[in-house]
Amino acid sequence: MKEGFDHKKYVKIQSQKIRERFKLFDKLYLEIGGKLFDDSHAARVLPGFKNDAKISMFKELKNDLEIIFCINAGDIEKNKTRGEYGITYDTEVLKLIQNSKKMGFSVNSVVITLYKNQISVDKFIKRLERNGIKTYIHTFTKGYPTDVETIVSEEGYGANSYIETTKPLILVNAPGPGSGKLATCLSQIYHEHKRGINAGYAKFETFPVWNLSLKHPVNLAYEAATADLKDVNMIDPFHLEAYGQTAINYNRDIEMFPVLKSILNKVSENDIYKSPTDMGVNMIGFCIKDEQIVEEASKKEIVRRYYEEINNYKKGLTDEDSYKKVKLLMNELNIDEKYLDVINPAIEKSILEASPVISLKLSKRKIITGKQTDILSPASSLIINAIKELSKIPDDINLLSPKILEPMLKLKKDLNYSASTLQLTEVLTALSICSATNPMVEKALNNLKKLKFCEAHATYIVENGDARALKSLKINLTCEPEFISNLETY
Repeated sequence: MKEGFDHKKYVKIQSQKIRERFKLFDKLYLEIGGKLFDDSHAARVLPGFKNDAKISMFKELKNDLEIIFCINAGDIEKNKTRGEYGITYDTEVLKLIQNSKKMGFSVNSVVITLYKNQISVDKFIKRLERNGIKTYIHTFTKGYPTDVETIVSEEGYGANSYIETTKPLILVNAPGPGSGKLATCLSQIYHEHKRGINAGYAKFETFPVWNLSLKHPVNLAYEAATADLKDVNMIDPFHLEAYGQTAINYNRDIEMFPVLKSILNKVSENDIYKSPTDMGVNMIGFCIKDEQIVEEASKKEIVRRYYEEINNYKKGLTDEDSYKKVKLLMNELNIDEKYLDVINPAIEKSILEASPVISLKLSKRKIITGKQTDILSPASSLIINAIKELSKIPDDINLLSPKILEPMLKLKKDLNYSASTLQLTEVLTALSICSATNPMVEKALNNLKKLKFCEAHATYIVENGDARALKSLKINLTCEPEFISNLETY
C-alpha cells in the first residue's frame, strides 16, 4: 500500500507539541477525542498512519502521565454498544484499562458521569472496585451550560468528587462521545485551583484537521464518520477574528467555546485561549506527504461510511438523515456508490450465481469472489479463495476436504446452531488444525496477513461472526443494504 502520511514525523512533532503545552501548567488535563487505541479511521484516510499512533506517541511521555476514563451512567443503563466492535461501553472501558496497563501506563480511575442511582451502574461500580479500580461519581452539574457563576462554585463543580492525581499530564478518555470527558476536565481544574495548583485544559482530537481546507476530503471524511452525531465542519470564527487565519473546527466545539472560555477564565482567572482551535494540540496536517494518496483514501472512506449508514438505517439504528448526509458529501466530491471498484463484481457474480456473494480486491487487476454454498458462508468461501490465489494453489485443489467440513456442519445442526453454513472463524480454526500436518495449508494461512486493508463488498448485510472475523483481518468491508433472509432469488 502506498503511503501518503509520515508516521514517524507525526509521533515526534505531536509528542513535542503536547510536552510544550503541559509545561505551561503545573498540571494539564488533556481531553482525548476519538480512540486511544486502534484508530482505524485515521489509518484508512491517511495511508501510512499506524493504528497505534496515539499510544506510540504517549509512550514517549509515559513517565509524566496517568489516565482517567469516563463513562456516562446512561450509556451503561442502556447497554450502549460500540458499533465497530459490537461490545458495550462498559466492556470497552474494561478493555481500555486492561490494554493501558499491559502497555505500562498508569490508570488512575474511572469516572461515572451523570449518575442517577441506576442499579446497573451500581453493579458496574462494584465490578470495577472489586478489580482494584478506583471509581468516582459525578452527577449533573448545576447551572450547566449557561449559568457560569453556579457552574464554577461549590454547588456546581464543587459538588463533584475530587480525583487525586500525581502526574503533570492527565489523559481523559472514554469509549465514545457524550461520556463527560470535558466536564470531568473542567471539574478537576476547578478543584485543582481551589488547592492552589495551576491546572490547565487542552484537547487532542485528530479530526477535523484544522490546517486543511473546509472541503478537503480528509475533513469531509470526518463529517461522514460522524453523520449520526450530525457534526458539521466550520471555519473557526474566533480564530479568524483573533489571528486573521482560517482554521477548521466543528460545530459543537465552536458553539460551546464562549461558555467554555468563560468557565476557564472564571476558574483560573487567566485568558489563555482565544479560539477553540487554540485549545487543540493537533499536528496531523503537517505530516501529510502525498496529497493525492490521502485524498483518494478519504473518498473511499466516505463511500464506506455511506454503506455503513444505510445499513444502520436498514437495521433501525439511525434515521435516514445520516446516510443522506453522507450522500451529499459524495455529491460534493462527484463520486457515487459504485466508486469502489470491488462493488460491481460482487453484484454481477451474485446475479449470475443466484447466491449471496462477497468480492475482494487483491491487486489493481485481481478481484476474488466467494459465494454461499451448502457448506460454506460467502465469507468463508471468499477467504479460502483469496489465500489460495495468494499462494498460487490451483482452484481444483481443496484446502479443506469435505470429509473434514461435513462432520463440523453436522455437529452444528445437532447442537441447533442457527447458522446453516460454516462461518469464517470455524473454517480458519479447521485450517489452522490442518496446517500442523499439511505444508500447503500452512503456506496459505501465512498469506492471511496480506489481506489487511483490502477492499471487500458483500451483496448482503454481513453480521455476527463473519463480520467480526473480517474486521479482525482488517478488511475494509462494505455491504449492500439487504438482509440475507430477504433475498428471494437466493
